[in-house]
Amino acid sequence: MGFYGRFILPRILDCAMKDKAASERREALIPRAAGAVLEIGIGSGLNLPYYPAAVTRLHGVDASPEMLAMARMKMGRVPFPVELTCESAEHLRVGDASVDTVVVTWALCSIPDPLRALHEMRRVLKPGGRLLFVEHGLAPDPGVRWWQDRLTPAWAWLSGGCHLNRAIGDLIAGAGFRVERVDTGYMFGRNPMTFMYEGSATPS
Repeated sequence: MGFYGRFILPRILDCAMKDKAASERREALIPRAAGAVLEIGIGSGLNLPYYPAAVTRLHGVDASPEMLAMARMKMGRVPFPVELTCESAEHLRVGDASVDTVVVTWALCSIPDPLRALHEMRRVLKPGGRLLFVEHGLAPDPGVRWWQDRLTPAWAWLSGGCHLNRAIGDLIAGAGFRVERVDTGYMFGRNPMTFMYEGSATPS
């Protein structure tokens, strides 16, 4: 990874994901977490302030040491133990059936093998555990999809691997989850970058 990927991109992502719309989605989703939590793609730790008292411990993983360094600066603001590790979502060093809640927010778009990562999330969840997710991905409108497909190669290069055209709901179901609910829609306008999937799923 070059200078841009190590030092410039993490700061761009941190700033971009602090906007009002993203914060509202975090505020709606993250308080539903409980027990032992695994957050995939914790990034710079922007979800940390939204976790509730029902969380007993949090293990956050990310492939970027630079993003994790930013997250460590926020760890002291939460009342439960936090462990951060630099590892791949496709090969988690987490025990089978060891967590109550898996959280993934705006990370499935950039994980190289999202289906394998979702299989790992399913593996580590306890029976009755829950996956909480908010992601952007493939839109239903043909015109928007056309732009998503054509913009993705350049966008992925600029944004650290982010794909605009992944069918998030299909990926989650294909990994062996039962989707409890999923709300979809554009965060604002018919924008190729802002078609959202927000919801929860349990291992089937």
